[in-house]
Amino acid sequence: DEPKIDNSTQEPMNCTNHTAYVQCLPAPNITCKDHLGIEKVFTGQEVGFYKPIVCRNVNGYSYKVAVALSLFLGWLGADRFYLGYPALGLLKFCTVGFCGIGSLIDFILISMQIVGPSDGSSYIIDYYGARLTRLTITNATFRKMQTYP
Repeated sequence: DEPKIDNSTQEPMNCTNHTAYVQCLPAPNITCKDHLGIEKVFTGQEVGFYKPIVCRNVNGYSYKVAVALSLFLGWLGADRFYLGYPALGLLKFCTVGFCGIGSLIDFILISMQIVGPSDGSSYIIDYYGARLTRLTITNATFRKMQTYP
Protein backbone atom coordinates (compact mmCIF):
# COMPACT_ATOMS: atom_id res chain seq x y z
CA ASP A 1 0.00 0.00 0.00
CA GLU A 2 0.98 3.63 -0.38
CA PRO A 3 1.85 5.38 2.89
CA LYS A 4 -0.67 7.73 4.47
CA ILE A 5 0.73 11.26 4.09
CA ASP A 6 0.35 13.98 6.71
CA ASN A 7 -0.86 17.13 4.88
CA SER A 8 1.02 19.55 7.14
CA THR A 9 4.46 17.91 6.88
CA GLN A 10 4.14 16.00 3.57
CA GLU A 11 5.81 13.01 5.26
CA PRO A 12 4.39 9.58 6.12
CA MET A 13 2.26 9.46 9.27
CA ASN A 14 3.59 7.75 12.40
CA CYS A 15 7.21 8.54 11.59
CA THR A 16 9.58 7.67 14.45
CA ASN A 17 13.38 7.70 14.28
CA HIS A 18 13.24 8.69 10.58
CA THR A 19 11.33 5.49 9.74
CA ALA A 20 7.67 4.79 8.99
CA TYR A 21 6.14 1.38 8.26
CA VAL A 22 3.77 0.57 5.40
CA GLN A 23 1.54 -2.49 5.23
CA CYS A 24 2.44 -5.00 2.55
CA LEU A 25 -0.27 -7.37 1.35
CA PRO A 26 1.05 -10.46 -0.48
CA ALA A 27 -0.79 -11.51 -3.63
CA PRO A 28 -3.48 -14.20 -3.30
CA ASN A 29 -2.32 -17.84 -3.17
CA ILE A 30 1.24 -16.93 -2.15
CA THR A 31 2.73 -19.41 0.30
CA CYS A 32 5.44 -18.26 2.68
CA LYS A 33 7.44 -20.02 5.38
CA ASP A 34 8.36 -18.17 8.52
CA HIS A 35 11.56 -18.64 10.51
CA LEU A 36 10.02 -21.64 12.33
CA GLY A 37 9.13 -23.41 9.07
CA ILE A 38 5.39 -22.87 9.40
CA GLU A 39 3.72 -22.29 6.02
CA LYS A 40 1.02 -19.69 5.54
CA VAL A 41 -1.11 -19.18 2.44
CA PHE A 42 -2.17 -15.59 1.88
CA THR A 43 -5.54 -14.57 0.46
CA GLY A 44 -4.51 -11.03 -0.45
CA GLN A 45 -6.49 -9.45 2.39
CA GLU A 46 -4.13 -9.87 5.36
CA VAL A 47 -0.90 -8.06 6.12
CA GLY A 48 2.16 -10.14 5.33
CA PHE A 49 4.76 -7.76 6.72
CA TYR A 50 5.50 -4.08 7.28
CA LYS A 51 7.98 -2.43 4.94
CA PRO A 52 10.14 0.30 6.51
CA ILE A 53 10.40 3.54 4.53
CA VAL A 54 12.57 6.55 5.27
CA CYS A 55 11.00 9.80 6.39
CA ARG A 56 12.63 13.17 6.94
CA ASN A 57 12.69 15.65 9.82
CA VAL A 58 10.72 18.78 8.90
CA ASN A 59 10.07 21.84 11.09
CA GLY A 60 7.77 24.01 9.02
CA TYR A 61 10.07 25.55 6.40
CA SER A 62 8.40 25.37 2.99
CA TYR A 63 10.56 24.86 -0.08
CA LYS A 64 8.17 26.84 -2.28
CA VAL A 65 8.22 29.83 0.08
CA ALA A 66 12.03 29.77 0.33
CA VAL A 67 12.45 29.73 -3.46
CA ALA A 68 9.86 32.49 -3.95
CA LEU A 69 11.50 34.69 -1.31
CA SER A 70 14.90 34.08 -2.87
CA LEU A 71 13.64 34.94 -6.35
CA PHE A 72 11.67 38.08 -5.53
CA LEU A 73 13.15 39.41 -2.27
CA GLY A 74 16.58 37.82 -2.22
CA TRP A 75 18.26 41.16 -2.76
CA LEU A 76 16.77 42.23 0.62
CA GLY A 77 17.92 39.04 2.38
CA ALA A 78 14.37 37.85 3.06
CA ASP A 79 15.26 34.29 2.06
CA ARG A 80 18.08 34.09 4.63
CA PHE A 81 15.91 35.64 7.36
CA TYR A 82 13.19 33.06 6.59
CA LEU A 83 15.64 30.13 6.75
CA GLY A 84 17.06 31.29 10.09
CA TYR A 85 20.29 33.00 9.05
CA PRO A 86 19.74 36.57 10.36
CA ALA A 87 23.40 37.66 10.07
CA LEU A 88 23.57 36.73 6.38
CA GLY A 89 20.14 38.27 5.83
CA LEU A 90 21.27 41.55 7.34
CA LEU A 91 24.48 41.48 5.32
CA LYS A 92 22.51 40.89 2.09
CA PHE A 93 20.12 43.69 3.05
CA CYS A 94 22.94 46.18 3.65
CA THR A 95 24.78 45.30 0.44
CA VAL A 96 21.65 44.94 -1.73
CA GLY A 97 22.24 41.21 -2.18
CA PHE A 98 26.00 41.65 -2.66
CA CYS A 99 25.18 43.81 -5.70
CA GLY A 100 22.88 41.12 -7.08
CA ILE A 101 25.54 38.41 -7.36
CA GLY A 102 24.83 37.01 -3.90
CA SER A 103 21.12 36.94 -4.63
CA LEU A 104 21.68 34.92 -7.79
CA ILE A 105 24.01 32.48 -6.00
CA ASP A 106 21.55 32.07 -3.10
CA PHE A 107 18.68 31.47 -5.53
CA ILE A 108 20.66 28.68 -7.18
CA LEU A 109 21.73 27.16 -3.84
CA ILE A 110 18.20 27.22 -2.42
CA SER A 111 16.66 25.89 -5.64
CA MET A 112 19.10 22.97 -5.65
CA GLN A 113 18.32 22.34 -1.93
CA ILE A 114 21.98 22.82 -0.98
CA VAL A 115 21.10 25.60 1.48
CA GLY A 116 18.37 24.53 3.88
CA PRO A 117 16.91 25.67 7.19
CA SER A 118 19.44 26.62 9.85
CA ASP A 119 18.10 24.10 12.38
CA GLY A 120 19.21 21.18 10.19
CA SER A 121 15.69 20.10 9.26
CA SER A 122 14.49 19.46 5.74
CA TYR A 123 12.13 21.54 3.63
CA ILE A 124 8.45 20.67 3.42
CA ILE A 125 8.16 19.43 -0.16
CA ASP A 126 5.20 17.62 -1.71
CA TYR A 127 5.62 13.90 -0.98
CA TYR A 128 5.32 13.02 -4.66
CA GLY A 129 7.12 16.22 -5.73
CA ALA A 130 10.66 16.92 -6.89
CA ARG A 131 12.86 15.97 -3.96
CA LEU A 132 16.60 15.89 -4.01
CA THR A 133 18.32 12.75 -2.74
CA ARG A 134 22.04 13.01 -2.18
CA LEU A 135 24.14 9.96 -2.83
CA THR A 136 27.40 9.71 -0.94
CA ILE A 137 30.23 7.23 -1.01
CA THR A 138 31.12 5.94 2.45
CA ASN A 139 32.80 2.85 3.84
CA ALA A 140 29.38 1.19 3.86
CA THR A 141 28.87 1.81 0.13
CA PHE A 142 29.57 -1.20 -2.07
CA ARG A 143 31.78 -0.47 -5.03
CA LYS A 144 31.99 -3.04 -7.79
CA MET A 145 35.45 -3.31 -9.27
CA GLN A 146 35.63 -2.86 -13.02
CA THR A 147 37.04 -5.70 -15.04
CA TYR A 148 38.62 -5.08 -18.38
CA PRO A 149 38.55 -7.71 -21.16
